[in-house]
Amino acid sequence: MAARSVCRQLHRRLCSAAVAVRPPTAEVRSHRNAVFSREQARQRALYPRVEKIEVAMQGPGLEGTLLIMNKGMSTPLSCAQHLTEYHVTNSALALVDGELWPLLQPLTHSCSLTLLTFKDSDPTLVNKAYWHSCAALLGQVLETAFKDDFTVELLSTPEVPVTSGAFCCDVVLDPQLDSWTPSEESLRSLTRGAQQLIYQDLVWEPLEVTPSVAQEVFSHSRYKLEEVEQKAAQNPKGRVMIYRCGDHVLLSGGPLVARTGLCFQYEVTALHTLGQGSWGLQRRAQGLSLPLQLQAHHTVWSKLRQRAAKLVEVPRPEEAAPPSAAHSS
Repeated sequence: MAARSVCRQLHRRLCSAAVAVRPPTAEVRSHRNAVFSREQARQRALYPRVEKIEVAMQGPGLEGTLLIMNKGMSTPLSCAQHLTEYHVTNSALALVDGELWPLLQPLTHSCSLTLLTFKDSDPTLVNKAYWHSCAALLGQVLETAFKDDFTVELLSTPEVPVTSGAFCCDVVLDPQLDSWTPSEESLRSLTRGAQQLIYQDLVWEPLEVTPSVAQEVFSHSRYKLEEVEQKAAQNPKGRVMIYRCGDHVLLSGGPLVARTGLCFQYEVTALHTLGQGSWGLQRRAQGLSLPLQLQAHHTVWSKLRQRAAKLVEVPRPEEAAPPSAAHSS
């Protein structure tokens, strides 16, 4: 245990040194992609030969349906592709033996499987994942919205229910932008960036990793290094979930839906200044979205948008504490 603690401290010091001079955004994204791809290939190589598993499908009209799939290779989406086009296009998330499961995460054992959609009798789990996904999309847009001359530090996504009226993404922009106030055109530009990602129908690739791998992925971000440790400590398996969407890799506190194309109406509604925090001037970007299956008339959307522009009050998360404060307490 002592040796492990020393190694962890050494790793943290090395990472802190690495983030002292942050390279350009494109280089950071390339590094994160490379580590993600390497770990994904390593995990896939754990299943060198094809082993069959039984997947018992659950849900309306699927009782008694048994699929023979490939262990470590087949995903819930693979199972949906053996059913109907409806299941392929409408499924957003899955339950595997009652556990929430990303649609593109490989199945590792024989199980029961339920595909979840936005039109289920109780869509609570899907709606929550959708809100997380919309916030993740907003973070992806913010990270590339500014020139390489300006740094963007994505903080943890605030836990806000769908009933709050807006999804949120907290961020610290480069100190050079502290006096900048976004105009309506700036918000429209961010919205267009999100809509482009939606149009591309990009998948959110899930990958469960050890903290050391996640820390290598986010080695250029002091905030993410701390967040990795905290999320690993909260996970019973001591692991963390990361996702890749296009060339953007993110750390997620909850499951995301299958792909960006499940979003339809999407608008960035506000960028509020919260004040100075441990990492700089903290801002809260907010937005509103409805999935493809639940579209709203423009008059209804206008009212929802007005509500989504108002600041969503969220208690400051413990994750916002700087490393020195976290270790001194």
